[in-house]
Amino acid sequence: MFFDLIEKIASIIVNLVYIISFYYLAISILGLLLKNRKNKKLDKKNRFAIVIAAHDEEKVISNSLKSLKGLNYDKEFYDVFVVADNCTDKTKEYSLAQGALVYERFDDNNKGKGYALEWMFNKIFDMGDRYSAIIVLDADNIVSPNFLTEMNTKLNNGYKVIQGYIDSKNPNDNWLTMSYSIAFWSNNRLFQLCRDNLGLSCQLSGTGFCLDIETLKKVGWGATCLTEDLEFTCKLIMNNMRVVFAYKAVVYDEKPLTLKQSWNQRKRWMQGFADVSSRYFLKLIERVFSHRDLKALDCALYSIQPIVITILGIVSIFNMSRLLLSLVGIFMGQPLVFEFKAIRFISLAYFIFQFMITPIMIHLDSKLNFKVLMYYIFIYPFYIITWVPIAIQGILNKNKKEWFHTDHSRNVSINELEKFKN
Repeated sequence: MFFDLIEKIASIIVNLVYIISFYYLAISILGLLLKNRKNKKLDKKNRFAIVIAAHDEEKVISNSLKSLKGLNYDKEFYDVFVVADNCTDKTKEYSLAQGALVYERFDDNNKGKGYALEWMFNKIFDMGDRYSAIIVLDADNIVSPNFLTEMNTKLNNGYKVIQGYIDSKNPNDNWLTMSYSIAFWSNNRLFQLCRDNLGLSCQLSGTGFCLDIETLKKVGWGATCLTEDLEFTCKLIMNNMRVVFAYKAVVYDEKPLTLKQSWNQRKRWMQGFADVSSRYFLKLIERVFSHRDLKALDCALYSIQPIVITILGIVSIFNMSRLLLSLVGIFMGQPLVFEFKAIRFISLAYFIFQFMITPIMIHLDSKLNFKVLMYYIFIYPFYIITWVPIAIQGILNKNKKEWFHTDHSRNVSINELEKFKN
């Protein structure tokens, strides 16, 4: 009796996770079919404060700042602020040499990017109405020359929080950076662009985003957990706001070079997700019913990614094991016993469709070639599998707030990237 009850509960949970997966697929298809309204080209030039929170980033900060010098936006309409956060290297000196405004911060208690950003935001607030918006970048980022122009257009069309297109600056370094790149390339279209087209909220991606300064003052940052981007996105939706997507504003981000670095980074993401969902999931669900807000439902489902990944991973491994055992049995002369269950058939069709649609999305962004396709077919599945133990760790360690800094060493310039693209 007890075990029958447990089996029924487990079956309900698995089916709910499948439903969430089908929901994501439906949103992606609808978002691809619909196109958002074009933005009006207006002459108004907003003033931007570009903020980079940097902790011991002397290896990459110079090229990041050089790319900002090359923006096709009037230089008198933006300033670059570097927060040298608990630095022990020459981040400050290298930043000053590139003309950035450097603010040193030393705090042994409140460590992490979220705290550093909030500290710098408050200083910018004290400068009065000098700036219309704040751009947040990471120290390893390099940006496309049109980045501020695209953000300016979005602001002029009334949007308050804008996420740029996150690309990879080192996809060809190894199997891991290529896997990261494939994930981000597909995410830009299947997640961010689709939601933007449907009027849902995109998700802030930790870097490459723009905040209208009055909106930031009104909502308040307060996002100091391990995934400050998700936390602030939840706050926006609770205030009936949304994040929009600037598809042509490209930020090139460095992907981790080693599995250890990648594991720690993704574990931090999953810890942050678990932490944020424990504080916002029920609030968002309540808002779904009280305000009939689909943005809140979409964000609530997104926040429980560690749980969804864990259950889908375990079920997938179980189903693959059953399939392999069946194949072994056939090889040994045992008859094939076919048990039809609709949910299994539908889930198999879903995974096949998902596997096929990703390279199509990459092709639409002119990223697909033979090498990328081979990585996607033979290597990328292993990268996906590693998410399962990482998600489990994230859930178990959600209350641990220790910040793991990802070392950045790929000192790529915007000129090198442009040559590679051409």
